Parts: sequence; C-alpha cells; structure tokens
Amino acid sequence: MYAGKPHKLIPNTLDREFEVEHPNQWWVSDITYIKTCEGFLFVAVVMDFYARNIIG
Repeated sequence: MYAGKPHKLIPNTLDREFEVEHPNQWWVSDITYIKTCEGFLFVAVVMDFYARNIIG
C-alpha cells in the first residue's frame, strides 16, 4: 500500500517525444525488484534514448 505523497512534482519534459537527435540528450531509467528465497533483489537500469543502449 502506498502511504505517502511525492515530495516534488517534476514536469514531463520528454512528453512522449521518443526521437532523439544526439547521444546523451535523454537518459531514462527504471527500477524493479525480484523476490528470491533469500529476500528481494533490486535492479535498476539507465538507458540512453539515442542509441537505445543500456549504460548503467
């Protein structure tokens, strides 16, 4: 259950414009978790939108 409010509201500057002209112009990220028998593993990914490569 989510029990809080966001600290800050950030405007959506990407605004679904997924065509990028230069590298390192837009980086996007995501985080998820995987339940294991020893607990949870957290996975975070950073992608450069220009080449669609995972950079971190």
